[in-house]
Amino acid sequence: MTELGFPLLSLVTFLPLVGCVILMTIRGDEATVATNAKWAALWTSLIVFAVSLVLWFRFDQREAGFQFVESVSWLPEYGIGYRMGVDGISVLFILLATALTPICILASWDSITTRVREFMLSFLILETMMVGMFSALDFVVFYMFFEGVLIPMFLIIGVWGHVRRVYAAIKFFLYTLTGSVLMLLALLAMRSYAGTTDIPTLMKTSFPVAMQTWLFFAFFASFAVKVPMWPVHTWLPDAHVEAPTAGSVILAGVLLKMGAYGFLRFSVPMLPEASAHFAPFIYSLSVIAIIYTSLVALAQDNMKKLIAYSSVAHMGMVTIGIFSFNIQGIQGALFQMLSHGIVAGALFLCVGVVYDRMHTLEINRYGGLANRMPGYALVFMLFTMASVGLPGTSGFVGEFLVITGAVQVNFWLALLAATTMVLGAAYMLYLYRRIIFGSLTRADLRAILDLSPREYAVFMPLIVLTLWMGIYPSAFTHFFDASVEAMVSHHAAAMAHQVQLAGVPAR
Repeated sequence: MTELGFPLLSLVTFLPLVGCVILMTIRGDEATVATNAKWAALWTSLIVFAVSLVLWFRFDQREAGFQFVESVSWLPEYGIGYRMGVDGISVLFILLATALTPICILASWDSITTRVREFMLSFLILETMMVGMFSALDFVVFYMFFEGVLIPMFLIIGVWGHVRRVYAAIKFFLYTLTGSVLMLLALLAMRSYAGTTDIPTLMKTSFPVAMQTWLFFAFFASFAVKVPMWPVHTWLPDAHVEAPTAGSVILAGVLLKMGAYGFLRFSVPMLPEASAHFAPFIYSLSVIAIIYTSLVALAQDNMKKLIAYSSVAHMGMVTIGIFSFNIQGIQGALFQMLSHGIVAGALFLCVGVVYDRMHTLEINRYGGLANRMPGYALVFMLFTMASVGLPGTSGFVGEFLVITGAVQVNFWLALLAATTMVLGAAYMLYLYRRIIFGSLTRADLRAILDLSPREYAVFMPLIVLTLWMGIYPSAFTHFFDASVEAMVSHHAAAMAHQVQLAGVPAR
């Protein structure tokens, strides 16, 4: 079934569901069920992460194609099969999902006190959907996992969120589901044309240019909401503010990457001519997102909203990198996606730490925390600097590569993209100064306690990853080098072929 002799990807994908079965069998009073459910979910997620590390050690970084491939006939009369596999683009996102899940469970240890078993069930189901989405090599299987993510995330926001949680959950669900309906229509059209839903086959299929145009916008309607791109980003601040801390971490860390992953997996390789034609449109929306949402972030008085708007700006850099169609730009986009997943998740965890103590997200309610929480101030500073893009942290590498790729497209595009580093420093240092520095003027802040051992355990893996990616980035870029080079070569060949068909001598 695979080169390892057993279905590793299916094991990683569906192992969390085994944990769900165990959770369902727990019996006892409410306190006993809650405690056992937390431990069962934590151990399940840690085992899943340990198994997923086999992908890291056994992945051949020299290969551009898909590895650990599994294929089982499902609906052969329709060209649909259960197909799983990973390449250099998807393998690291699986590891990101499996690494953040136990961190989220540990971060929720004390903050989630009602329906604890159901909360842990939602997270394990969410992990299955995320891993399955990044592993799927059949369009129908991908779509099922892609949409399946909505259900547990809807519950996490709507049940365990804050005051306006139901409004935020419904808004999140409607925005993302509406765009995905158009992607389903595109899927049916591509299956009708190619006779299969096999993703590697579709990546090699040459669709007519006229067909590519509307297919591109069908994909765009779905993926742009997930990124999210301006102006369909308005669901994100509400979702982040109302979600519990762990929900914000997984939303920023993994779910926002689904849209960018869709562009990389479908739009660019399958629709190269349409992608090139509409690239200026993508650049325009991305630059607006970078500048506009950064300025909006500066005006926020809510910590979560500020970080949420910063996520829109950082993902604007990602879409510029993807549609630069050169190696540096796409590598930078991938690295920025990984970095943002870690850093933004860590920033939401930092917010969660003080929220658990003070039960408010208003920036004006804080100040002078360095006097009472020096350990917290140090951790928060590291992730603030990584978000700004300080050299030596993961944030710098991705932004540098994206700007390098953008320069090859247009100098002014690169210059406008680079404003994210200046504006990012403005709103993040504004946030840090208001919360950490100054004097302790509020009486309720004078009794606040520093990070607990559990909270240090939550932050340590993220600190290590942030510094590791910043100091030794090639440990991660080597995974997607071959896949990115193959994608760029495929796109260049498709564009050269289109030039020849038009009767214009290729330059």
